[in-house]
Amino acid sequence: MADERDRGGEAACWAHLVDAASPLPDAVLAQLVRDAGDAVVVADPAGFITFWNLAAERVFGWPASEAVGQSLDLIIPERQRGRHWAGYEAVMATGETRCGEDLLQVPAVHADGGRRSIAFTVTLLRDEAGNPSGIAAIIRDETRRWNEERALRQRLAELGGPPS
Repeated sequence: MADERDRGGEAACWAHLVDAASPLPDAVLAQLVRDAGDAVVVADPAGFITFWNLAAERVFGWPASEAVGQSLDLIIPERQRGRHWAGYEAVMATGETRCGEDLLQVPAVHADGGRRSIAFTVTLLRDEAGNPSGIAAIIRDETRRWNEERALRQRLAELGGPPS
């Protein structure tokens, strides 16, 4: 019987992502991705989820068994989907992204229907020939911090705005 922690999708071989001389075996790298505190979501070129770690379950509320195989629409708010897919398709077609080093902050959808504020980085994955083979996103739930900042801005506005 498979280890319960492996239910996030096909077991990944991460060795090709690091220097061949790396002392970390594939099993250690796989455990790092699986058990990381931040969500790790991997999607194929069509935007279907192929990997969903334990933190992704916590952040988005969907168990991996229900998320893997679904479209990224599972977590993208409906009004952001058009813009998301236009960008995603352009990246898959060109193999170029401006998002590789930037921390992106966007709204997301939780399984309970509630909104979340997430911050994430994206890595474009490539096959052996160098063609785009999907994306990997490392995601952190920033909802609490975002709500606290919004409350502070509202309070500041009620008090007359920032001091001159």
